[in-house]
Amino acid sequence: MQRTMRSLLNQRVITENQRNDPLFLQSVARAMQVLSAFHTADGAMSLSEIAQQAGIDRSAAQRIVHTLRELGYLKRDNENSGFLPELRILDHTLDYLSLNPVIRNATPVLLELRRNIRERVDLSLFDDTRVVYAARMQSKRETFFATLVGHSVPTFCSSGGRAILSRLNDNEVRDILDRSDLNPVTPRTITDPVAILDKVQEAREQGYALAREEILIGEIALGVAITDKHDRPCGAIHVAGSLSDWTTDAFRDRVFPLASEAARAISRF
Repeated sequence: MQRTMRSLLNQRVITENQRNDPLFLQSVARAMQVLSAFHTADGAMSLSEIAQQAGIDRSAAQRIVHTLRELGYLKRDNENSGFLPELRILDHTLDYLSLNPVIRNATPVLLELRRNIRERVDLSLFDDTRVVYAARMQSKRETFFATLVGHSVPTFCSSGGRAILSRLNDNEVRDILDRSDLNPVTPRTITDPVAILDKVQEAREQGYALAREEILIGEIALGVAITDKHDRPCGAIHVAGSLSDWTTDAFRDRVFPLASEAARAISRF
């Protein structure tokens, strides 16, 4: 199974600065910690599991879960053995997808790119040590995880992630690598920081990043960064194909000109 990265708010304990912030509502933070507990779940979670994962006591978890059920954000599973997210959470997903200017501007461009290339085209958004897929245009060969909006992969080893890193300065890149979990996703994932920096420099020089079998065995992917109006990287276009269909040179020569043009059309929104 492909490695999945999720944001965990990434703190289970409210910090001292947050406690002293008069505008910070600890009750809201705990509710979000409860919802975030499901990021690591493989199925329904019990109250005790939710409390442990959220870093709160069981009594607090019970009250928060009850409130979220009443509001339509959590539900009992069919076997009544635990709790699951409810449909209403998707309302907020739609809010994000429809109101985000990058996604809104990118969608017609990505559709045209997918028609021209006829391989999988993804839009990812930059979130520090990971990139999060916000749009996915499928090809004929897919896995379950390759279809999911919200799925994320490490910045350091994905083609789009390295393309994004190539638009940052070396100190910023090193800081991200220092805070990244550099464990391999596949046996071919490059995890040595010096080798990753070399790949980032290569992407700076070429205008794109290539990753061969670093996220999925048998797959080659090319990434091109998308920048905002301040010329800062905010996301990337990824195009992925099968190594049974493409050589590296043929894939690069076919994909890079079209992906680069698409990235320019989306950038500086």
